[in-house]
Amino acid sequence: MSQLKKGAFLNYATIFLTNVVGILLTPFILSYIGASQYGIYITIGALVGTISLLDFGLNSTIVRFVAKYRAEKDKEGEENFLATTMLIFFVISAIIVIIGLVFYNFFIDSYFTKMNGEEIKIAKTIFGILIFNLSISLPGAAFTGICYGYESFVFPKTLNIIRYITRSLTVVAVLTLGGKAISLVILDTVFNLLIIAITLTFVFKKLKVKIKLHSFSFVFVKQIFSYSGWIFVFALVSIFQWKAGHWVLGSTSPPEVLTIYGIGITLGTYYGAFSTAISGVFLPRATQMTVGKATGEELTDMMIKIGRLSFIVLMFIFGAFLFFGHQFVLLWVGKTLGPEGSYESWLIAILIMAAYTLPLVQGFGNSILEAKSKLAFKAILYLSFMILGTILGAILAQENGALGMITGSVAAWVIVQNVMNFYYHKKIGLNIIRFFKQLLNKTSIAILLAFGIAYFINLIPGQDWFNFIYKAIIYTVVYGTLMYTLGLIPFEKDLFKKPINKLLKRK
Repeated sequence: MSQLKKGAFLNYATIFLTNVVGILLTPFILSYIGASQYGIYITIGALVGTISLLDFGLNSTIVRFVAKYRAEKDKEGEENFLATTMLIFFVISAIIVIIGLVFYNFFIDSYFTKMNGEEIKIAKTIFGILIFNLSISLPGAAFTGICYGYESFVFPKTLNIIRYITRSLTVVAVLTLGGKAISLVILDTVFNLLIIAITLTFVFKKLKVKIKLHSFSFVFVKQIFSYSGWIFVFALVSIFQWKAGHWVLGSTSPPEVLTIYGIGITLGTYYGAFSTAISGVFLPRATQMTVGKATGEELTDMMIKIGRLSFIVLMFIFGAFLFFGHQFVLLWVGKTLGPEGSYESWLIAILIMAAYTLPLVQGFGNSILEAKSKLAFKAILYLSFMILGTILGAILAQENGALGMITGSVAAWVIVQNVMNFYYHKKIGLNIIRFFKQLLNKTSIAILLAFGIAYFINLIPGQDWFNFIYKAIIYTVVYGTLMYTLGLIPFEKDLFKKPINKLLKRK
């Protein structure tokens, strides 16, 4: 098996592991450190995560340039590029430390107005450790980028899986022994240093990479940033999409509200991971079609094929969470959040899932834009509306807290995606009307029937884990049966039949 195929397999394994371990670990962490410290932990993490934008997309740029120099067999050019980027990272790390010191000394006390003295002290300690962590992790991540540029995917991805499992087990041990939020941040910093040291050793010893400055040119620096510019813009969009709510609520709400919001956001991001795992299998072929000057109708066919598969899986998850999700959240983190907090987290997750479905189903559209070098319109549109959504959310949050914040954000998502559909149709040549017709062809009947039956399944009395699992199994059987018999087209049925037929033949 090639490095590429092994890397893809490990990528899906990481997605599965991250989601499953995250679901198992979150209530454990909450129960040991409490809603207040958990809210501080995730909010300071979001704040420092925003500062990580100073990466300017350089790590992604390293992958592209290293691959380019290797293809050209330009060893000197590679050495000079890596030396230049390391100098840039040195400057960025210095700026991060300066920004951290300014914020630590002058802003944290006045920004988090709803925290008491002890909570402010914890927040400042976590912030200081995370700033140090970030100042070393940005240049440290460059070595993982070098591995990818060398098409050495297995080592860093395997190391990441080992790290995730080991870190999770260590978290359990530390919290059991009495550790709190600060202990988690220290633990993450230690693991980060270890991973950087191991990856660095692999890059220098195994890949035989050298970093040497042969000449320094500001023109070359400009060329590097011209490539990373749009990567930076989309990173900024992601920050406003997932982290801006933490900034707003951090200054207006107590830590417990931040925890409620954070749990809802976490569940919403898990939703997207399942779609990515499916669409990622088809995207390389789709990109080849675009480069090969495929027609708008041919690209629409591929978008429909990928979109339907994603839609079928997403509607299964959405239906399950819509009807049984509140019970799940109550069982999952209800002891810490309480019934009202659990309901709010569930509702936030539902709003995210509803707004996030269409962008996920049309994920192939982004691949087309990238291949056609037309990402600028989407980047500017998304950034503009994500900022407006954050402002609207901040206004609504004054009266409605976490629910108001997420309402403003998802309203922006919905508007943006509808605008993008006009752009796809008019400028890119995709047949969006046919896309929606074929997306809902057969699937709509199966989904409506499954959701109707799920409503009655949810009326089965009981609130414990056994009751939840029992209802989830019934729903899974009902949805799977209805979708297979009424919702799938022949191509989709073959995707299920072929692996089963191969297995039966082997036996």
